[in-house]
Amino acid sequence: MTGGSATTTNQQNLNGTMTNTEATDNVTGGNYISGSAFGNATGLPTVIQNSGNNVLIQNSTIVTVRMNP
Repeated sequence: MTGGSATTTNQQNLNGTMTNTEATDNVTGGNYISGSAFGNATGLPTVIQNSGNNVLIQNSTIVTVRMNP
């Protein structure tokens, strides 16, 4: 099989909202990834970290695999 030159356009719209949030007297800790965290990783590893307060985290991944004979 060979690769081609055709392109595909994908789009994802993430529309998260936060309203009326309040963070007081908060304590946050360390946010670490060890040096060997991805030592045996395969595929598409994703890491999302949050060391804050009142945070909206949105994540999106599109994987398109096209194989032509």
